[in-house]
Amino acid sequence: MSLAEKLSAGLSLLGLALSDAQQQALLDYIALLQKWNKIYNLTAVREPENMLYQHLLDSLAVLPYIGTGRLLDVGTGGGLPGIVLAIARPELDITLLDSNQKKTTFLRQACIELGLKNVKVECLRVDDYQPSAAFDMVISRAFSDLGEFVRLSARLCRAGGVLLAMKGVYPHDELAHLPDPFRQHEVVALNVPGLEAQRHLVILRV
Repeated sequence: MSLAEKLSAGLSLLGLALSDAQQQALLDYIALLQKWNKIYNLTAVREPENMLYQHLLDSLAVLPYIGTGRLLDVGTGGGLPGIVLAIARPELDITLLDSNQKKTTFLRQACIELGLKNVKVECLRVDDYQPSAAFDMVISRAFSDLGEFVRLSARLCRAGGVLLAMKGVYPHDELAHLPDPFRQHEVVALNVPGLEAQRHLVILRV
């Protein structure tokens, strides 16, 4: 089965309908990741098939929980999940934030090559980032600790917005140590095609 066929099968299992152009853009993104990875070390995942399951489908699994408006991807690294979400939801206004200049150089080039008009790239530490307006959603796939994610990111999200933390195993201890305003939360188990590992999405209302 080709990479394109595996992507199509994965989308079917996730219940997602993306156009041929969107699917091609996702495959082009994998090709860019693989090409730039040799120089910039964007991800420890090297094989295109593994990138498909561990990066693309993993990012797409959160799509049903993404609302409308402006979204900030904190610590986006090589553009995950932000670039994947931008391809799948072109109506979203997405900002990719990362402090690593090599990674943001890649992100800017990837957005040009993929024709992503709905994405802005910022090269800053999250503590130094001062956006002109708060975001409707702030997502991260890279933060190791929920408490730290909340501490650094909550100020960037508007009242009534959501913080979305992509996690592996159910983060019992991290949830237990969240500050009071964030004790009300939802944790969704995600089924990612091709992955044996557990995946969860923590949804925190601001």
